[in-house]
Formats: sequence, C-alpha cells, structure tokens
Amino acid sequence: MRCSVVEEWLGRLLVVVQFALLAWLAWRGVQAPSIPIGAAMAGVVSVLLGLWALASNPPGNFNIRPTPHPDGQMISAGPYRWVRHPMYAAVLLFGVACAWADASWDGWLATAPLAVVLTCKALMEERWMLSLHPGYAAYRAGTARIFPGIF
Repeated sequence: MRCSVVEEWLGRLLVVVQFALLAWLAWRGVQAPSIPIGAAMAGVVSVLLGLWALASNPPGNFNIRPTPHPDGQMISAGPYRWVRHPMYAAVLLFGVACAWADASWDGWLATAPLAVVLTCKALMEERWMLSLHPGYAAYRAGTARIFPGIF
C-alpha cells in the first residue's frame, strides 16, 4: 500500500508537532529548580526504552514518520514483544517525565496533545503495517499498542 501525498504530509506534520511539544516540555522540565526522583527515573526509563527499540530494528528499518518503509521488516522482538509502538511509549513517557519535573498545569496540559499525536501516528502506521505484513493482524491482536495493560 502506497500512501497518498496528503497522508505523507499529515505524517510529516504530526512529526513536527511531536517534536515541538517535546522540545517545549523538555525546555520546561530542565528549568525546574529541582527534579523529583520519580520524574528523573521516568526520564531514564524513557531513554532506555527508546534505545532498546532502536537497537531492535535493523539499520534502515526505523522511520520517525508513521509511514513504514515499503521494504521494511515487521519487528516483534525486544520491546516489540510487548508493545507495538515502544518508541511512542518512550516519547510519551519522556513527555510525562518533563511535565512531572516542571510541576505546572501547562506541562501536564501539553502531554495531552502529545498523546493524541502519538495515537494518530500509531493508527496511521498500523493501517499500513496491516497491508504490508500478513502477520501483523495476529501480532496486533496479542500486543498492546503503547502501554501494556493500559493502551
């Protein structure tokens, strides 16, 4: 399945919004006078999860846009064993860590559109994965989308 020009641009727009929200959250988080230990731990876990997700992908398979590479491989090892989108989980957890460190309502408020953006990206990506990989439907049926037991 080939994505349309509109879908490609929508995917790019979602990435831009994702990075803008993350940059704002990170900027606010590092300005906090003190960072709660829970926020620091969530930040470390998010980075480790993101690195694990990247390491589980062969070179050239990972894409920050929700459009999978047409010749890409379906990955179900590493964190992908439990979560279909571990990188999105890592990004959202990083946003939560930054909002927690910031300890203001606007930091928490910014995590809501980040969650929406990541969910939209996941839904778009899954549509293409279903058309590209025959085993994706079975994998999807037994694996959490972003957080096991939650979403």
